[in-house]
Amino acid sequence: MSTGTGTGPLLRVEGIEKRYGARIGCTGVSFDLWPGEVMGIVGESGSGKSTLLSCLAGHMAPDAGRVIFDTRDAGPVDTVTLSEPARRMLARTDWAFVHQNARDGLRMGVSAGGNVGERLMAVGARHYGAIRAEAVDWLGRVEIAAERVDDRPSAFSGGMQQRLQIARNLVTGPRLVFMDEPTGGLDVSVQARLLDLIRGLVRRLGLSAIVVTHDLAVVRLLADRLMVMKGGRVVETGLTDQVLDDPQHGYTQLLVSSQLQV
Repeated sequence: MSTGTGTGPLLRVEGIEKRYGARIGCTGVSFDLWPGEVMGIVGESGSGKSTLLSCLAGHMAPDAGRVIFDTRDAGPVDTVTLSEPARRMLARTDWAFVHQNARDGLRMGVSAGGNVGERLMAVGARHYGAIRAEAVDWLGRVEIAAERVDDRPSAFSGGMQQRLQIARNLVTGPRLVFMDEPTGGLDVSVQARLLDLIRGLVRRLGLSAIVVTHDLAVVRLLADRLMVMKGGRVVETGLTDQVLDDPQHGYTQLLVSSQLQV
């Protein structure tokens, strides 16, 4: 199977802009994401990071700009202008989206195995035994015991629901994962285990990812590069450790110092 051109970025973002009337959601955002790279996006509430993620993931149409993704079969395409069926198929195959609230990314009335199996069926899998075996395998990869395969997500803790959502997303072998505050709302000890799990899966599977968070510890652990947003604009970007250890913009300095004091 073709895996894109392999000669350029996996994702090229050019001049993305989104406005809500007179208010700026995000504006003038451009960057390249390379295969196997993790980009972190940080900023306070209202900085534009979630609006940007929604535009990139196709959940919201930007007012201007292009999002060029290097598809497996057709090479680089502008996902902003894709048909809705084509965008939905991309979201089931090469893309994945991990919500902050796992319930937003799970079918709560379907078993754990069914949640994972549904995504396989959406891309054409039909053999029940093979689907169930793959679901059990992925539950194991996210540290959920095989005997929980028939349990509903409502019987799981918040951390386990998030791990189940990750299994559901990764079972079809996506190359790009969007993560919106993936450890938000979880206890600190649960966050640590989940971050270790995500980091391990990203590295082992060679995933590219875009991670939106307000927590600098999360991006330091997961992200290769970092973008800092304020008022809908990118105010600083660079290698993660470089930006966090030697911030140049006053807003970034404030972010770093405020979290150091927590």
